Amino acid sequence: MKPYEISVAPRRRPLRARALAVSAAALFLPQVLAGSPAFAAGTSPAGVATVTYNLGDEAYRLPETGEPVEMAATVHYPKDLGSAPRPLIVQLHGWHETCADRAAEQAREAARKAEDWDAFEAASRKLFSWPCAPGTRVIANDRGYDYLGERLARRGFVVVSIRANGITAASLDGDANASVRADLINRHLALWQRLDAGGRGPLAGAFRDAATGKPRRVDFRHHVDLNRVGTMGHSRGGAGVTWQAAERQKDRLPAGVRIGAVLALAPSYNIMTEDMGAYEVTKTPLAVIRGTCDGQVGREVLTFAADAAAKNTAGFQQYEMPGANHNYFNTQWAPESGEVAAGDDAGHDEARPGQCTTPGDSTYESQLTEAAQRQGGAAYIDAFFRRYLGGGGER
Repeated sequence: MKPYEISVAPRRRPLRARALAVSAAALFLPQVLAGSPAFAAGTSPAGVATVTYNLGDEAYRLPETGEPVEMAATVHYPKDLGSAPRPLIVQLHGWHETCADRAAEQAREAARKAEDWDAFEAASRKLFSWPCAPGTRVIANDRGYDYLGERLARRGFVVVSIRANGITAASLDGDANASVRADLINRHLALWQRLDAGGRGPLAGAFRDAATGKPRRVDFRHHVDLNRVGTMGHSRGGAGVTWQAAERQKDRLPAGVRIGAVLALAPSYNIMTEDMGAYEVTKTPLAVIRGTCDGQVGREVLTFAADAAAKNTAGFQQYEMPGANHNYFNTQWAPESGEVAAGDDAGHDEARPGQCTTPGDSTYESQLTEAAQRQGGAAYIDAFFRRYLGGGGER
């Protein structure tokens, strides 16, 4: 295993103002959008619809451990699907609490302050259980990217945000965790393949209105282009999408499915892996984004991603977003949601109000608001997928 020096991205420089951080992603848009037919055409469907599906909290069990995993997702799509197949984008969240147990959250915080680590672990087990205890609401981690799904659907994409709470609660870590996340994506893609081909399979009749929960019939037959699939993974989901797109893993894709672009958002890689080949993406465009105030993953993920893309002939991009943390990219994890276990993971200093850093670092920058961070991230992600997948059903 080679050591991972923090040396790939340029050293951060203080920002002149928060507005500069908000617009930083725009500096990258011209090169990302260059040659994008969708951007040139400016196509935009008139409206977006949202449905969900849930085939059960214990739809299958991990082969390695027998632990249960759900098959559930949120789908954003253009109301007018038109006549030409549309690119499909799959979103996958990372490691975060699975069950909205407010009492357990309070008990865990009290145990942390008291340094009672047995009590801390007991409370954490309730927050990270799967399925959740009867009467305990599930944290819909897949809904944290609704803002992004809606934006991409307006560009003409069908967007599937997968829930992976069962994997989060499972005992697998490191490369094994990335592998089962990749497998989860492939399982969903196989379902969509059957649905698109002839309206068959478990997804037929499984859709429900995201707002009312009532059944909704949506005819996706021949409207999804599985030769133009993009994947976006956040945190451990970023490791999952990188693993899934790696050349070594291509034979695990459902037959007829092609991954056309991969974006790892603040990815939590197993940087101690002894087998980089499992992550090497050589023929698919790959991008990695990390905030400069990320309290969950360090700058070494940029080096790891660069190593994974060292032989990439399709294109590799990396971007550090000034003033962005880890959690704000997912609305469910961010404080304004009021959700259980939501929080700001950036490093702070009382003497520097409004500023943030990577915990343990000494370089401070103006911190982005939740809305500004998501706006900047969505601008880059939107541009990236339009560049490599097109949009609006165009070829």
